[in-house]
Amino acid sequence: MPDRLPILEIAGVSKTFQSGAGQVRALSGTSLTIEEGEFICLIGASGCGKSTLLRLIGGFEAPSAGSVKMWNAPVAGPGPDRGMVFQDYALFPWLSVRGNIAFGPNSRGLHRKEVRATTDRFIEMVGLSKFADAYPHQLSGGMRQRVAIARVLANDAQVILMDEPFGALDAMTRERLQEELLELWRRTKLTVIFVTHSIEEAILLADRVVVMTPGPGRIQSDNHVALPRPRDVASPEFNAIRRELSQLLVSHHGTKAPAMARPQLRTLA
Repeated sequence: MPDRLPILEIAGVSKTFQSGAGQVRALSGTSLTIEEGEFICLIGASGCGKSTLLRLIGGFEAPSAGSVKMWNAPVAGPGPDRGMVFQDYALFPWLSVRGNIAFGPNSRGLHRKEVRATTDRFIEMVGLSKFADAYPHQLSGGMRQRVAIARVLANDAQVILMDEPFGALDAMTRERLQEELLELWRRTKLTVIFVTHSIEEAILLADRVVVMTPGPGRIQSDNHVALPRPRDVASPEFNAIRRELSQLLVSHHGTKAPAMARPQLRTLA
């Protein structure tokens, strides 16, 4: 019996943008395979192409070379099977919490009762039942980010793409939302691809931490985090992984991205 297809396969992807000064190469020969239900964190220096890779998977950009496939079918544009969560929430300010979360189900033409049931389910799942009729400007940053996550879930996404979603939040709110995100991931079995600048956040959340080289970005190392959950950020094992990944990122300063073969998955524990 053949092995199950990966949910996502990025193969030899390069991306070049045109700018006033000429061409800017954001990604070069990037390859990555992601299995259904995995939690992947992408880390690397600013400008290494993390967000560009996320946008390619989301279908908001097309690769200049190589391919991005979901269930072995080329990604040809955005779709409800891939939901994006941004740092700035990107909510519709004229819609309530309920209206924002119901937007996707309504757009898919679901029956009104089904839209209501789906919306109520995810409002409750993210703990916002008391704020269902509130508007984004009436919510805290953490609550807005919960709405953004619920909106993606209600749209029947299989993959959640998260671009530094907790970067603008205070430390306590960020910690609480990290815990809530892991609980949602456990309950929904979704595939999560999460961009962060925080090594600690990546180790805390991910099954795999993927380190990208300085731009033009490619995958430098693909690291399976073998620590049991919930993870203790103060444990010797956690801090050993943090030191190893920190050394990789420090080595990027003042260097160009090296030419390399496709990296092998390695285990950190």
